[in-house]
Amino acid sequence: MKTIKSTPKADGYYMPAEFETHERAWMLWPERTDNWRNGAKPAQKVFTEVAKAIRRFEPITVGVSDEQYSHARSVLPDDIRVVELSCNDSWIRDCGPTFVVNDQGGVRTVNWDFNAWGGLYDGLYFPWDKDDRVASKISSMEEVDMYKAENFVLEGGSITVDGEGTLVVTEQCLLSPGRNPHLNKEQIEENLKQYLGVEKIIWLKDGMDPDETNGHVDDVCCFARPGEVVVPYTEDQSDPWYEILKANKEQLEQETDAKGRKLKVHTISMPKVPVYFTEEEAAGIDIVDGTIPRIAGEMTAASYLNYLYVNGGIIVPQFGDENDAKVLEELRAIHPDREVVGVLTREIILGGGNVHCITQQQPKGRVK
Repeated sequence: MKTIKSTPKADGYYMPAEFETHERAWMLWPERTDNWRNGAKPAQKVFTEVAKAIRRFEPITVGVSDEQYSHARSVLPDDIRVVELSCNDSWIRDCGPTFVVNDQGGVRTVNWDFNAWGGLYDGLYFPWDKDDRVASKISSMEEVDMYKAENFVLEGGSITVDGEGTLVVTEQCLLSPGRNPHLNKEQIEENLKQYLGVEKIIWLKDGMDPDETNGHVDDVCCFARPGEVVVPYTEDQSDPWYEILKANKEQLEQETDAKGRKLKVHTISMPKVPVYFTEEEAAGIDIVDGTIPRIAGEMTAASYLNYLYVNGGIIVPQFGDENDAKVLEELRAIHPDREVVGVLTREIILGGGNVHCITQQQPKGRVK
């Protein structure tokens, strides 16, 4: 593995869409007790269920600390690869590499700067040094060359692409003061174009999680196929996210992609009842200086859209809500060629994310 001094765009590389074919998926094992309740044991059980669901469709590797290696190896099925890969927390979507491809079968990675969603300005924990090394370690394990986006903070949950030149992001996240205060919007756009190989960037205003991720796009928009996006939506004006979801839907209905196609916008439901921390759940999380404490009654950013495309399937969050089954049917209608699988993921949303946040896809090289 070598670090390449140019950019993906200069070399003909670009980020493929998540719905394209994967070589494998990646996860990191949860263990920090100031984010995951009851010693992270409930979260570990759910991470195991997510990993097992993914393995039905494609290979998966789970990175685990030395301290948790024996335990994780014993509870994860034998056909799931487990490797020692230390991290500060288990959000591989954001601290892991972004894989890029060319049209001759080549696969490389982009290693962004990671600062725990805002660094010393409004980040969620310190230090984040182990997280910041995850991308280069995975690149080395997979023996793929890597681009380093110097002095540019970005998380994988803040971007969604169609693989044909179009990128969707939120201003709330990418323009937040804790990310790249030394860059203006035009400079950020240029970095995105160079490192993701895109031509057009659609800027939504807000996401759903202003306090933790500063509004990652993966809760509010993703590409289903070229020219088509999926968004969460509700007609319930009492829903706390109603105005944001309505504005995003209306904007996307007026947008065109990099190929000039008017976007087709599919909608899926939101949970009927927002997910709040119970007193028992909040009490199970250690309070540590430097991290944000969890409080009983605190609302989470629960979105069914935080799902993962896998080869021939979709792994979808479920919350024990009356809309759980409805969303699975909505996604089956949008994706009749995919098996749609739900996994109960309340423990993950209590930690601050969901299926998409705890996974990262590694695309298979493709030849045009």
